[in-house]
Amino acid sequence: MNRPDSDKVFAGSVPRIYEEYLVPLIFEPYAGELAERVAARVPGRVLEIAAGTGVVTRRLAASLPEGCAIVATDLNPGMLEQARQVGTVRPVEWRTADAQQLPFEDANFDAVVCQFGVMFFPDKAKAFAEARRVLRPGGLFLFNAWDRIEENELTDVVTQALATVFPADPPRFMARTPHGYHDTSAIARDVANGGFSAAAEISTVARRSRAPSPRHPAIAICQGTPTRNEIEARDAARLGEATDIAAEAVARRFGSAAVDGKIQAHIVSVER
Repeated sequence: MNRPDSDKVFAGSVPRIYEEYLVPLIFEPYAGELAERVAARVPGRVLEIAAGTGVVTRRLAASLPEGCAIVATDLNPGMLEQARQVGTVRPVEWRTADAQQLPFEDANFDAVVCQFGVMFFPDKAKAFAEARRVLRPGGLFLFNAWDRIEENELTDVVTQALATVFPADPPRFMARTPHGYHDTSAIARDVANGGFSAAAEISTVARRSRAPSPRHPAIAICQGTPTRNEIEARDAARLGEATDIAAEAVARRFGSAAVDGKIQAHIVSVER
């Protein structure tokens, strides 16, 4: 499935909306678990790749010992700037970096963690090989990836609603990229092709996605992700209308007050 260049663009107001609306909706429910798994290993140096606006970074900063160094990277400077503005409870080194060409020496980290970023890597095996390269022997590579879009109810409803706005050319970013890497056999194969000799441990974990109103997930997805790039490429004047129609679809499915939908992801861990 081809991925347009716009799938990787998180710019303008997108990082702010992403942090305000999307992070509590779908990222917070998994961030704590990843941070706890890393903290249980008592690492001395941790690298986060594709850190976004820092939801996992903040959890790592709060849960890891003071002496543990944390380096958080992302390809998009706008996302890292938003993360810096939100801040962490203790110092973190923020770096703009491509996960496929990490600017770090070999065997430099005890753990490499990535929350919902691997789906964006054009060459996943290459990125996994880079994670392996910078890990010390016995180090942990931990990441997660969304399951198929049908298992993630709010996102699925919004995506279907947008197809009614642009029926000739529906915006499919969410299905194509965030939810396009859900085959666990393909994930395991890519990890092995990245040079890991140990088998990846993969668990599928369901959580709940909650929001105060139907409009909240509509804004999150239509305006806080590259779905916005797709909408505006079709007709920039219809962004508000598309958001309204998505909110109405969520309300029809989940009610007009607070909403609660299923989300599901795969959590993957493998040792160097």
